[in-house]
Amino acid sequence: MLRESELQISAAIRREIIPAGEPWMGRIRRGQTFRILDLEGNQAVDTLFYSADTLEERYSAVDTIRAQGSIYLTTGTRLLSNEGNTMLSIVADTCGRHDTLGGACSAESNTVRYAIDKRHMHSCRDNFLLALSKWGEQYGKTFGKRDLAHNINFFMNVPVTPDGKLTFADGVSGPGRYVEMRAEMDVTVLISNCPQLNNPCNAYNPTPVEVVVWD
Repeated sequence: MLRESELQISAAIRREIIPAGEPWMGRIRRGQTFRILDLEGNQAVDTLFYSADTLEERYSAVDTIRAQGSIYLTTGTRLLSNEGNTMLSIVADTCGRHDTLGGACSAESNTVRYAIDKRHMHSCRDNFLLALSKWGEQYGKTFGKRDLAHNINFFMNVPVTPDGKLTFADGVSGPGRYVEMRAEMDVTVLISNCPQLNNPCNAYNPTPVEVVVWD
């Protein structure tokens, strides 16, 4: 459901640009509002959410889909954790729907979907692992593959065919469109601003996005 935000960008306490194809990781406190802004349009933003207290509690696509009875995310969706807790609520959305089935591109999926010579192309899974590794260094911990879960693909268009197959189509976003979430607990956000060049999710041209936070 489309709904514009009432928040003014001038009142934001944090604004950061995530370059095309790069990762980003940060914490959002309970009660804060977090926006992902598609600056140039048709960009996929792969995102994972964790409890700020432990990476063991994380966003669950299965619980979220079951609770809301829909495979797409939009205004009013509660993003649930694997422990059944509401992590964030989508409070504004000028895009209309977001994917939670398509997963993140990886060396393996690039090989299977496209060609063997695509295996070593940069991928969202690589971004996730790189950001988690650097995050862990701050706390003297080691994070890796076991800490990855199913992600959300904000702005990405992944239609489901009548026979249950997933397809990748042109994005449904545009320049300046955004999705906005209210944190219902302290959360850690992990983003890969998707580097994918082989399907139309990024219009074959990855572009930067912006993250904005309000108290």
